[in-house]
Amino acid sequence: MAADLLLRNVRPLGGEATDILIEKGRIVRLGTDLAAPAGVAVEDGRNEILLPGLVEAHTHLDKSLWGLPWYKNEVGPKLLDKIDNERLNKRRLGIDPYQQSARQSIQSSLKGSTHIRSHIDIDTDHGMWGVEGVMKMRDDYRDIIDVEIVAFPQSGMLRRPGTLELMDEAMKLGAEVVGGLDPCTIDRDPKGHLDAVFALCQRYGKPLDIHLHEPGEVGAFSMDMIIERTRALGMKGKVTISHAFCLGTPDPALIDPLIAQLAELDIAIMTTAPASRPAPPVKRLIEAGIRVCSGSDGIRDTWGPYGNADMLERAMFVGLRNNFRRDDELRIALDVCTIEGAKVMELDGYGVNQGCRADLVLVPGETLAEAIVTRSPKRRVVKGGKVVARDGVSIKSAP
Repeated sequence: MAADLLLRNVRPLGGEATDILIEKGRIVRLGTDLAAPAGVAVEDGRNEILLPGLVEAHTHLDKSLWGLPWYKNEVGPKLLDKIDNERLNKRRLGIDPYQQSARQSIQSSLKGSTHIRSHIDIDTDHGMWGVEGVMKMRDDYRDIIDVEIVAFPQSGMLRRPGTLELMDEAMKLGAEVVGGLDPCTIDRDPKGHLDAVFALCQRYGKPLDIHLHEPGEVGAFSMDMIIERTRALGMKGKVTISHAFCLGTPDPALIDPLIAQLAELDIAIMTTAPASRPAPPVKRLIEAGIRVCSGSDGIRDTWGPYGNADMLERAMFVGLRNNFRRDDELRIALDVCTIEGAKVMELDGYGVNQGCRADLVLVPGETLAEAIVTRSPKRRVVKGGKVVARDGVSIKSAP
């Protein structure tokens, strides 16, 4: 819901202090000592840093255990073990997609995120259950956060007959992005899997965001096939490869040609900056002109107990994983969780300039680097010109 607001004494991206006038949910003026129009609420920024809303560009809203009893995890070690366990136990554990996605969305908003891209499971056990639940949630909570849905075949697609038809149904229901998963190691049919997901993209005119956990040469092979189809089908700028562990391989002969082609075709990369896997070299990708975003991935789910939906913390992880120490390097890490994520999601009017949508977050700190490393809980979040969260308290209640 668009609103009017005057923010006084804020420092956009840690710069000079200014006032910002918001009308009908958009920034209309920046300047010192702006007069508040009649009836417009005034918020004292207290000389805090003003950021554009944080962008959670990769998570799984439909299956968080946030707010449920603690889950004792004894699953693994294989990826398929985790996938099958989750699918078989969703209803037993009380993972209602509407409830759990609402709980995680509120938590994400409290931490300063204003936009989420969420992969939602599509499988033959649960059909449209997850998609329908998250779609209803995003309508009910649109005043605090925007959610984009990726139809995601978590359990595989070709290995589970009927999943492809459900993916088609999810796109008809209104999913904005086609998802995919490890074409070699999960479906074991890279040509068939990629032909299927790219065909859905072509049929519905939608972008692709494909999970690619495959490491080393296997991952490079799958990535090369994704690149080949992106070029052949004219999908430049419409493909994201999530995780992309293979780009962390210390072999220039393997990854240099891939990076060149990713840049040529404007294929985006999503990294969570994992501690336990090879990770894409963020600075190098950015310098090559590749859009790089980040996300929390799973938050307190059957896969692992970690995560709190804080994209400032994620920026810290990006910095740590890439050995960012200088302030200008930490700015890159923050950009990955803000500006770059907005580019990947193709968000209209994103930023802190005149004409931009007033989706913003105020955080204490002298510099951007300090804001990242201290991660103060005292944050104020503005969505569409309205303060929707203040110091850990949301205007919405969790179900």
